[in-house]
Amino acid sequence: MRYLGLDLGTTTLGVAISDKTNTIASPLKLIKFAKEDYESALEQLLNLTKEYNITQVVLGLPKNMDNSLGFASNRSLKFKEMLENIGLIVHLEDERLTTVEAINILKNNGMKKINKSKKTDIVASQLILESFLRKL
Repeated sequence: MRYLGLDLGTTTLGVAISDKTNTIASPLKLIKFAKEDYESALEQLLNLTKEYNITQVVLGLPKNMDNSLGFASNRSLKFKEMLENIGLIVHLEDERLTTVEAINILKNNGMKKINKSKKTDIVASQLILESFLRKL
């Protein structure tokens, strides 16, 4: 069994995938959709779950630094319900500071201009999935 890691934004969904042994997470794809059109994101994600035979996903839960839930957390929780309604098992993973960490990783690997809506979301999804896999 493999997992997908998900980093949900308002117009993008970063997707990472685990290897078959669930020890390595790799960037997979950036799903783009119209602002807050989560139905479109879900449809595109469903194609990936079928292609890779995925039944479980790890969705980033963006908590505030004081551990409270805000607007972004509510967006993820609603998306979690959508995922569960199509039969996926959803694990929530705290994603605090993953975007900052993703930007630092990209900078340290020589990227001078970082387009936040592209590479950082994919790297953040990989970090979310790695964090989950370490706990297995």
